Amino acid sequence: MNATKQILIAEDQTDIRDLLALNLRGAGYGVSETRDGPSALALQTEVGHDLLVLDLMMPGLDGLEVCKTLRSRGDHTPILMLTAKSTELDRVLGLELGADDYLTKPFSIAELLARVKALLRRSELLRAAQAAQSQAADAGAPLVNGELEIQPVKRVARVRGVTLDFTALEFDLLLYFAQHPGHVFSRGQLLNAVWGYTHDGYEHTVTTHINRLRAKLEADPLHPDFILTVRGAGYKMRERPGH
Repeated sequence: MNATKQILIAEDQTDIRDLLALNLRGAGYGVSETRDGPSALALQTEVGHDLLVLDLMMPGLDGLEVCKTLRSRGDHTPILMLTAKSTELDRVLGLELGADDYLTKPFSIAELLARVKALLRRSELLRAAQAAQSQAADAGAPLVNGELEIQPVKRVARVRGVTLDFTALEFDLLLYFAQHPGHVFSRGQLLNAVWGYTHDGYEHTVTTHINRLRAKLEADPLHPDFILTVRGAGYKMRERPGH
């Protein structure tokens, strides 16, 4: 499977770029390399890689600008962002612009390979699920929970009649909750189910995404109606009214 997957590395530090390319090729992936943002955009347009590894700070265009540009073009290729910055602001900004995951330097090669594998697997599962849903007789049936309506195939969510703007991961997380109303999930369970991996120390990613979901979904994010905190256990989507 790996041999058919093409990965673009955009990293301006030669030693890091060489190390990443060496190990990704060793894992069986096809690899393209560049050191700046404009070249990354050109290569992605020309080749259409299966996954992008973008450094946050690059000449020309930084990783966030590359990510923003690709998403504005409708390119939802998985993006793994590499950053020397570990502040919550940087993580939230990257997620807002559509990055799928983060690694903060320094990181281990084993962890990088695990993240790459998980993002590719998640992308494949998403495509398979969409194909299966499109073939199902009831594929168009929305999930409804009070004022919340989700159309899984079209990947559209509305609350109180207003269409919401979610990143790919935010939508996947919301959909997972909506498919299991009333079920309580720990952050680790959500990380494994939605992101496709479990790694100690990265459960804050789930918290960040839930906060962002609430900011867009809830009338009062501090007193949510849909995604509820179960103290000491995790989170759940409220039961559907009448159930």
